[in-house]
Amino acid sequence: MILRARTLIPMNGGPPIDNGAMVVKGSRIRAVGTLSEVAARFSGSVIDLGEQVLMPGLINAHCHLDYTMLRYAIQPPRGFTAWVQRLNAMKCSLQDEEYLDAIQRGFIELRKWGTTTVLNIESFPELMSRIPPPPIRTWWFYEMIDIRQRATTEDLIQGSGMFFRKHADWLGGFGLSPHAPYTASSELYRLAGDCARQYNMPLTTHIAESLEEAAMFQRASGPLYEFMQSLGRDMSDCGHGSPLNTLLGQGLIGPDWIVAHMNELDEADFTLLEKTPLHVVYCPASHRYFDHRAFAMDRLRSIGVNISLGTDSLASTDSLSLFDEMRIVCNSHPSIAPFDALEMVTRNPARALGRAHDLGCIAPGAHADLIALPIAPGSKSLFEEIVWNRRPIEWCMVNGQMA
Repeated sequence: MILRARTLIPMNGGPPIDNGAMVVKGSRIRAVGTLSEVAARFSGSVIDLGEQVLMPGLINAHCHLDYTMLRYAIQPPRGFTAWVQRLNAMKCSLQDEEYLDAIQRGFIELRKWGTTTVLNIESFPELMSRIPPPPIRTWWFYEMIDIRQRATTEDLIQGSGMFFRKHADWLGGFGLSPHAPYTASSELYRLAGDCARQYNMPLTTHIAESLEEAAMFQRASGPLYEFMQSLGRDMSDCGHGSPLNTLLGQGLIGPDWIVAHMNELDEADFTLLEKTPLHVVYCPASHRYFDHRAFAMDRLRSIGVNISLGTDSLASTDSLSLFDEMRIVCNSHPSIAPFDALEMVTRNPARALGRAHDLGCIAPGAHADLIALPIAPGSKSLFEEIVWNRRPIEWCMVNGQMA
């Protein structure tokens, strides 16, 4: 089929294409250009999207679909540790069916706001046998915590491999996610890295999310330190440097890792990142919910860090819309233009996944994951109008199929 729109935004380094068109064959894009250029080379039915902009589907680089039912359930807490404790208490009160329903409702909301790919952190992989194939492209990251059960770390890795093999035909992929340096041991990080390299899987983790995490590792003190100590965690790795230094300084993570948050960094951290830039996911609405200090956007970009956007979970925000996240970024960081924000939900997360040629762009060979949204005639700022879109996405294509 040939798709035509008033303007096509390739997000591959090229400019927008007026009266743009593309050829879709199966699940892939075959050609891109103006309608006259494409029609001269290819025959086929033309689907005219009219006065709309056609662009790549959005990529949510960090999400916890398990907690979709928790919107407005936890009021902004006194501190990060208090929030963790409240979340844990609520998780214990929920039934399997509620989590399964939450994941499906999360998919519906993501699709409503133009997300065609999501990196989901899955806390309950044992439920996955009861989940139907996802309606959008999904990377399921198996969340791993061994704070109390160090002896089962290898079993966790082996179990994840079995889970992935059972769902190898699902749209998207699978990865590993040692939760965070305060809940996952050095051994778990090493084994996750070894396993991911063996099976060519992506890796993600949470680092430097809060001041309380920083205090735990830098000064061996604070509410999170006391809470982890009460759970029986070995605290001998605390008091020696930042959370990032604990992992990156020991070679437990590397440039292929996708790291969520990075809200609390010190000068030594920036020195480390200059040597080993990481893929970082900034979650603006969640960042605002916790009232973290300003995210170091300009400093991180200046040293070559690849920054993407994610929504985190509805336990710490009220929306799974990446348009909301882009607006917060543009309003909070004057150096970020609307086009920069669009890159953070298309090209940048595709690059973080190692799929820069497959996802987040409209180019020959890429997956046909697309969205269209109306643009007012005579719009002076195309990219600004996209970022400030507040209407649900009505037209969407995932893997060459209109959804």
